[in-house]
Amino acid sequence: MKGYTARKGNRWYAVIYHGLDPITGREQRSWHAAGNNQANAEALARKLVAEIHGRDDEGRSLTFGAYLNERWLPSKQVELRPTTFAGYRRNVELHIVPMLGAVKIRRLTSDQIERLYEAKLRPTDGTRPLSAKTVLELHTIIRGALGDALRKRIVNRNAATAVSAPKLRNIPPVEPRAWTEDQLRTFLRCAAGHRLYPAFWLSAATGMRRSELLGLKWADMDWKRSTVSVNRGLVCVGYELTETRCKTRTSRRLVELDSTTLELLRTWHAWRQASDASTTGVDSVWMFPGDDGGPTHPHAFSQAFDRLVIRSGNPTARLHDLRHTHATLLIKQGIPVKVVSERLGHARASFTMDTYQAVMPGMQADAATTYEQIMKPGPNPQHASTGRSR
Repeated sequence: MKGYTARKGNRWYAVIYHGLDPITGREQRSWHAAGNNQANAEALARKLVAEIHGRDDEGRSLTFGAYLNERWLPSKQVELRPTTFAGYRRNVELHIVPMLGAVKIRRLTSDQIERLYEAKLRPTDGTRPLSAKTVLELHTIIRGALGDALRKRIVNRNAATAVSAPKLRNIPPVEPRAWTEDQLRTFLRCAAGHRLYPAFWLSAATGMRRSELLGLKWADMDWKRSTVSVNRGLVCVGYELTETRCKTRTSRRLVELDSTTLELLRTWHAWRQASDASTTGVDSVWMFPGDDGGPTHPHAFSQAFDRLVIRSGNPTARLHDLRHTHATLLIKQGIPVKVVSERLGHARASFTMDTYQAVMPGMQADAATTYEQIMKPGPNPQHASTGRSR
């Protein structure tokens, strides 16, 4: 690393020569203004070179694992949602560090990264292969971390930019599974005696996400307008509960309730107040509390759902499939996709349409039949009323 001074007009600059770019082959220089005094420019150049050499010494011994765990991950924690950050940390610990953690960050190559992806997609040691989507998540982490290191001049290039990774467009989406009307009725009849039956009912009646449902508080209810406000989520990181804002602006929404659901919640609210008064003497703020009056743990809620599905005899389904069932049944009944999208809290109606496109063919057939009926030969109603043609 070399430094020198240069003059442009009346201004002096400390110029640092960083060598050739390993990809483009072009010379790299950075210019730093130092006023109109050459001596100040020379002093600044010496200082910058000394600082860069200090960083270079540190960079030579820095491993990729140390950079991920000690620098990059802590910096991402402040900007990522808790669940997303937990996923990043899990992928780093389980998949990236075991293979690449000991490699010096400056010596990390594209070949090493590609070998990691290959080993995860097609393992030869008997371990379970990762999905292409998970490997793409690993690539996102590695590329992001190396990009950050490049901006900080810890490395001279981002080795992940030259790597062949799975493409998002080539990863088949997970098709939503939905129950029929009869299967949904069967499940709800089976769940009727369960302590959290109102929560399962509300999930089926609104299509709320699990985090949204368990994050509801009684203050979110507007009994006069028959609406419930969705503006927070309850998520599990590790096994600890964390209260978060909803994912997007459109996720924070008002959901209108039908009269049956509203009456069920009124009854549930009255029962909860009586139960809380006899046990703790304090009304729980949560709409669906656990035994201790605090929020119900998401894992416990999903496990209760799984047991009820088995007991009902319905096809296997996830709790999230109640959301898909709600959307599918509405779309099949001709409810506009835009309305369904708003109800689900999707960012775009196009996403709703893409997700539930399998439901559309039947609706298109109905549309074709309707058009056929419109265009069938027959008397024009306007002309028939006068008995004359024009």
